[in-house]
This record gives sequence, structure tokens and C-alpha cells, in this order.
Amino acid sequence: MAITRSSSCTSTTTLCLSWMILATVIPRLLGFSVHVVPSNNLIGRSVYKNAANFGFYHKHNCNHHKWSRRRWMSASTDLSETEKVELEEQIKAKGDEIRALKADGAEKSAVAPLVQELLALKAKLVDPSSIGGEPKKKKQKTAATKQQKPSPVKVNDDDDDKGFVTPRATDYSKWYNDLIRVAGLAETSPVRGCMVIKPWGMSLWDRVRNELDAKIQDHGAENAYFPLLIPKSFLSKEAEHVDGFAKECAVVTHHRLTASEDGTELIADPTAKLEDPLIIRPTSETMIWYMFRKWITSHRDLPLKVNQWANVMRWEMRTRPFLRTSEFLWQEGHTAHATAESADDDARTMMENYATLCEQLLAMPVVRGVKSPSERFAGAEETYTIEALMQNGWALQSGTSHYLGQSFGKAFDVTFQDAEGQLQDVYGTSWGVSTRLIGALIMSHSDDDGLVLPPRVAPTQVVIVPIPPKKNNQEAKESMEVALDKLVSDLKSAGLRVKVDDRDYVRNGAKYFEWERKGVPLRIELGPRDVKQNVCIFKYRAGDGSDGKQSVDLAQAADSAVAGLDAMQASLLAAAQDRLADGIRTDATYDEMKSLLEADEATQYPGQGLFLVPWKCDAANEDKIKEECKATIRCYPLKENSEGLHEGKKCFFSGEDATHMALFGRAF
Repeated sequence: MAITRSSSCTSTTTLCLSWMILATVIPRLLGFSVHVVPSNNLIGRSVYKNAANFGFYHKHNCNHHKWSRRRWMSASTDLSETEKVELEEQIKAKGDEIRALKADGAEKSAVAPLVQELLALKAKLVDPSSIGGEPKKKKQKTAATKQQKPSPVKVNDDDDDKGFVTPRATDYSKWYNDLIRVAGLAETSPVRGCMVIKPWGMSLWDRVRNELDAKIQDHGAENAYFPLLIPKSFLSKEAEHVDGFAKECAVVTHHRLTASEDGTELIADPTAKLEDPLIIRPTSETMIWYMFRKWITSHRDLPLKVNQWANVMRWEMRTRPFLRTSEFLWQEGHTAHATAESADDDARTMMENYATLCEQLLAMPVVRGVKSPSERFAGAEETYTIEALMQNGWALQSGTSHYLGQSFGKAFDVTFQDAEGQLQDVYGTSWGVSTRLIGALIMSHSDDDGLVLPPRVAPTQVVIVPIPPKKNNQEAKESMEVALDKLVSDLKSAGLRVKVDDRDYVRNGAKYFEWERKGVPLRIELGPRDVKQNVCIFKYRAGDGSDGKQSVDLAQAADSAVAGLDAMQASLLAAAQDRLADGIRTDATYDEMKSLLEADEATQYPGQGLFLVPWKCDAANEDKIKEECKATIRCYPLKENSEGLHEGKKCFFSGEDATHMALFGRAF
């Protein structure tokens, strides 16, 4: 089949050739140099080809402007590392904008143009030649080039729903769950109400555990371990205690499985039923006091203080990761004393140790207080507590310490012979904190970009992202290695926990994004240009220095990092202290509190906060308030009550003379 060119196409080409003759020959006759750049369209390419054949295409004759197609393409297609980072940041920002619109229920027509912009940005990153000029021609694969490097791995890819963080203002509860997911702290498990704590989440708990364990040892307690399974008969010995935990107990009734009659499943062997069912440890008072009876005979054995780090099981109907799960990790301390004063002092001291841990390690201020009779630990005469305020205005009980009196000593017949040879019942305490502290940490400081970790608790305080030089620049590579090794050594010598992220299969922008989500306090970038200038680039996750990047002399990097991280820790604590002070109302009536709290849900941000009010201790009225506005007495604050602020005031609910200043609020 013959193919002929249309007359219109021929005439167009002829016209364009005529134009090129005028545009090139005549100016050259007048002494001008002419440079014709080829067009990308079909007709332009045809004209350019014909013009070149006729000798009308001329290169510029100046050496420093010598036209080179390869050099021109290289200049427009090779992105610098800075340009790549800027592109990745633009992609992240555009992705956030799109998701925010979707979260607000925007129409597809409003989102579609932004999606196209996002795709265009990604195209520039994947194929930089799309920024300008023609795409590079693909080289033919040879046997030597067929073996290619793996494609970059997506780490928390920003346009993937798995990497999306719901803004706090949209849904605070979902924001909390999203942060746990994207920061890699924990996941749900196949077991209802139980979670899998991932390495990053476990490393946070390790930091808390190590810091607290040192305080516990200084307190005079020694670590021990007690059985996970507790005979049901033990719980029955302390009536109030068993009543408090009965609904939460998981019970082991058989000691063996067997195949069903039809062989299709495993069932509890009817012949292996336990005479005394076993309770999976909800707390260990009963088991430990059983052992105390064996260990205590004389006043010389007192005080006796033991602590264990363990897991416990309390069957929960509604669970939240870290805050309320059926199984969780904790430490529980148990002590026995000769006098009530010694025991009460022990309980108060541990409450203060917990408060100090929260404030100094987690940068989380707390209210120290005592629980109302209705909120006390089952079997305790007094429960001391520390209450923290989360960003949504809800309280979180972060640690408790119980003065048990002689209840457990009498229940398990634990006595000692005093200095006069008389038998006496012992006094006891128990105290503990759990992985709830991780939940408190998340909600105290984090933002819509991810986790924010105070430097003292961060498993990794500094992450270094080296930007490698070009492969053929051996001198720059060696200089980079020397500078990087020296920087790491200096930072570690200064006592900092450092990680170098030198993964060559992950883009730098993705690394920045990942470590920001994980809440690492300080990121340091180090590239060949930085090494030449003897500097590195600091970027703090939060605090006063987090607005932009800072160029820091390499010789001063360690000292600067220590000072900057200390400042960040102080800044986070100060911000949380301000939020706590601003979040407690002191002049509300009951009707005002009820009106504010009726619609105050965990999903809201910010919430209504807490209410410090004069109160007459009354369990029935406390139940009414809980029913009407879902608020509970978080504590009777020790400071305000020791100062007698309730004296001469009327209860804000009953109008009777107040007996306490009470802190009311919604709580996780």
C-alpha cells in the first residue's frame, strides 16, 4: 500500500523551510551568529531535519557555548540532592493537602486537580527529565546491565492510607490510633483485646523500665518473680479485693486438651478439670502475701520490699492500645511494714517517684493526689495517684500507690514478733505503673505529623542521614567516611544515643519522613558539600529550634546537640505545664461543668479540661455526677487540700460544707 504526503503538510513544510532560510541566511550575511534549537513537535522536527540536510542549521561558533545535546540534556535532567529533597517535601505537602480535603469530605472535582499536581511532582522525582527537555533515551540492555539494583522501598509512603494520620481536630481518638500505627509502636493481635508491642514501642517501655528500676532499687526494693497463675481460693481470702477484680478475671479450668469425638477439633478434656481453678494474674497481692507469710517472722525481717516486672490480664470489653488492653506490661511493688506510719510513708514516697519519672523523663507534669473512697484500689485504705492531662482535655491516671493497712496481712495471717516478743499484724503497700505511660507519652506531646518524643526517653536521640557523594568520586567518599565516623564518635562520647541511617535502598526524603513519624528528637544531615565546609545540618523534631534547619560546625556538633536536646526537653515540659495550668477550671458551677462535659467525647480536640471544685465527700452524689456527665473524681489534689482551700466553702453539687477540693473530669 502506497503512502503519500498530503499537500497541506508539504506546503506547511515548504513555508517553514522558507522561514528558516530568512531566519538563518540573511542574518549571517549581516554578520550575526545564528543558533537554531530543534522543536519537539512533529512538523518542527521534520523542518529541522530538512534544514540540516540543506546546510541551514548552524552551531554557535563560541567554544564556551558549543552546543552539545548530551550536555544540554544533562543540565536539565540531573537533579541535585537538594532538589530531590525539595521535591520530596513538596510531594509530602501535596499529599497532606489532599488527605485533609478528603477527611473534610471534599468533592472529587475539588481533589482531582491536586491529585494531578501530585502525580506530576512524582513524575519529576521518578523521571527528572520531565522537568525540562526531552526524555533520556533508554540504553539497550546488555548482559552486563541486566542485573539491576532493586527499586527504592517505600517507607510509610505518603499517598498510602497506611501512612495517613488523621488530624487531631478531625478525630482525636483516630489520630491516636494512627500515630501508633505509623510510628510502628504496636499492632493488634489475633487475641481479642491484646496487642503486639513492636520494637520501637518496646524500646520506649525499656527506657521507662530502666529509669524506674533504678529508682525502685534506690527505694530499697529488690526484684523478684511470682507465678502467672493464682489459685482462685487465694482471691477469696480478701473479700473486697476479689469483688474489685471478679469481673475482669480470666480463669483456667482445665489442664489438658483432647480431640473431640469426631476428631475435627480440640476441646478441654472433661477428665482434666481443675479442682481449684486458676486465675491468670490480674495483680499479685494474694500470691505475694502468701509468700510473705513464709518470709516474715520477726520485726528484723521488716520492712520487706519486693518488686516484679511482669504481664497481667484483666479482661476488658473496650480496649485502646497502651491505655486499656486485656493484657499489659507493668511493674508492681509490694512491701510489708511494722507500723502504719512506715507503710504510709512508703506509699507516698513511691507516688513521688512516679511523679518525678513522668516530669523528668517524659516531660509530662502530673497532679499528685489521693483517690476518693469510690475510686480506691480494691482492698486499700488509701490510694495515692498521679493524674496527667492529655491534649484533648481528658485525664489519664498514670500511676498509683496504695496504702493497704493490715487487710492483706490479716487475710493471709502474716504476723511478726515485735521487740517485746508480742505477735503483731503487718502493714502493707502496693504500687505500680504500666504501659499506659506510653499512651500518656503519645498524647502529651505528639502532633499531626507524628510522634514527638522528649529526648531523655527517646530510644534514639539523634539520627544521622548521610548523603553519599557521586560513585566515581573516591576522594569525596573517603572524606565523608572520616567525617561521619568522627561525628558519630563525638556524639556517643557526649552520652547521646545515635543511629546512622545509611540504607541505600530508601530515598533521603523517605528517611526524613520516617524518623519524623517516629519522633526522633534530632536529625543530622551530612553531605559532601557539608564536609567541604566542615558543617552538618541540624533539624529538631520539636521545641524552639524546630522551625528550620541549622548549619552547625562539625567540631561543635556534639556540644550543640547536647544543649539543643536539653532545651527541647525543657521546652516540651514547659508547654505541657502551661497546658495543665490552663486546662484546670477553678470557678465552675455544677451546671456549667455538666453543660461543658455532656458533649465532651474522646474524639474531640481540644476538650473541656478538668474542674477543681469544693466538694463534700459523698459516694451517692459521686455516682449521680458520673451518670449525668460521665465525669469522675480524678483525685483530691494533695497541694490544694493540704493548704485548706476547701475550708469555708460549699460543695458545688450539694451546697453543704465542703470536705475536700476535688478534681473532676473525663478520663481515659
